[in-house]
Amino acid sequence: MNEHVSTRHFETLAIHAGQEPDAATGAVVPPIHQVSTFKQDGVGGLRGGYEYSRSANPTRTALEENLAALEGGRRGLAFASGLAAEDCLLRTLLRPGDHLVIPDDAYGGTFRLIAKVVEKWGVEWSVANTSDPASVREALRPQTKVIWVETPSNPLLGITDIALIADIARGAGARLVVDNTFASPYLQQPLALGADVVVHSTTKYMGGHSDVVGGALVTADEELGDELAFHQNAMGAIAGPFDSWLVLRGIKTLAVRMDRHSANAQRIVEALSAHPKVTQVYYPGLASHPGHETAAKQMRDFGGMVSFRVAGGEEEAVAVCDRTKVFTLGESLGGVESLIEHPGRMTHASVAGSALEVPADLVRLSVGIEAVDDLLEDLRQALG
Repeated sequence: MNEHVSTRHFETLAIHAGQEPDAATGAVVPPIHQVSTFKQDGVGGLRGGYEYSRSANPTRTALEENLAALEGGRRGLAFASGLAAEDCLLRTLLRPGDHLVIPDDAYGGTFRLIAKVVEKWGVEWSVANTSDPASVREALRPQTKVIWVETPSNPLLGITDIALIADIARGAGARLVVDNTFASPYLQQPLALGADVVVHSTTKYMGGHSDVVGGALVTADEELGDELAFHQNAMGAIAGPFDSWLVLRGIKTLAVRMDRHSANAQRIVEALSAHPKVTQVYYPGLASHPGHETAAKQMRDFGGMVSFRVAGGEEEAVAVCDRTKVFTLGESLGGVESLIEHPGRMTHASVAGSALEVPADLVRLSVGIEAVDDLLEDLRQALG
């Protein structure tokens, strides 16, 4: 990464990293190179190293350079989805007979990939409470190659001390992978805290407008970056040019959006905490939240994700989701619009009956950037 670029502030990098004005036309916004193949200047004579868009595409390159700059890494890689990124990473880092540790409240899609796909490849896995170092140490085996962390986690907003778990991983000869989707690189920098690889669903806060599906990996290890790039090309689940352009467009406003998401979430958490029909609120910004001090240490702010439990059990939780008018009932998160969902029946249905099962009375909010008074009124009427 260009040393001068790396010294710039986050907000500047978000707008400019990987996005110099087009050399041919001076266009301020990098063009969408919607192309499958590139003319070669003689056999093997590649212009800028481009030959075929699965291997590399200028629009995807712009996004990958931007991602690396935002996470403070040396190599960024963009994929067709967050799970495509995870699949590439797991198949790069693991071999049959290896073992990995996953969180006890991992995202349901991650759990499904590991338990239903990767396990069939001969890889073993264990569950640990990654906010508890003793639990992580207990889950380790001689063949452990990866410790997987989400912080904040989905959907219980669990907090893991990244620097502490990085030390444990190094001592065990394992790689630490941090899913940074909920925080975004604006709020948290896992590589600076000792992580080996950062994972993103760029569908979420990076894209920010619920109009693109994508994923990303970022690492500071150049050798690992080369291995990941080889597998990205060999496996082929790359981000297309238009999807790359959409994520780049979203990233330009990431900082200002995250500030608003966080501010709105804080107001909503205050209201939910005082509501008689809410039995528990999960949000890292609450002083009572487990891991609050760790979150305050390693995050710039606490983000826009809020979960809460409803008096009346599962049926009432589902009814609350059905009654909102501004909050849209839907999966995913991180867009400018506010979303509400029932994790047990929606995003986390794949972990039902497992050690990762979520409470049936849980509701998850992705707090958007609308006027917060409208959001508060909507929740009041939905809760009754």
